Amino acid sequence: MKRAKSISVRLAVVFALALFSVLTLHAQQTGEIKRTVLEKKDLSVPGREGLLELVEFTPGAREAKHTHPGDLFAYLKEGNLTLNREGMPTVTLTPGEVFFVPAEKIHWAECAEKTPCKVLVTFVVEKGKPLSSPAK
Repeated sequence: MKRAKSISVRLAVVFALALFSVLTLHAQQTGEIKRTVLEKKDLSVPGREGLLELVEFTPGAREAKHTHPGDLFAYLKEGNLTLNREGMPTVTLTPGEVFFVPAEKIHWAECAEKTPCKVLVTFVVEKGKPLSSPAK
């Protein structure tokens, strides 16, 4: 009985942290950014999971500075995306280009053009942690 209660409390804490992270990031971003999880699977590496996500930016949308608890690989499908990674030069990506963001690296992106941006993102992250956390 105590074990079930302990697990329930842990799940509630993880859920609350994830919700807080999503709300904080949403409050700091500009424009509309829609994230659709296309696939989510446990990986053969213990404690890791993989996610494939479609991220759609409206023109002028900008993410808040944030990090992820694992690596991010991305492919720009549509639009021109400005990518900022702390300690690296800002780059503007065009359709067909790819980029990588290491675990816990502060970054943010902006769809500065007058057309929407669509990015296909693959995450390899620690299981049970919020997918994104606001940068400090």
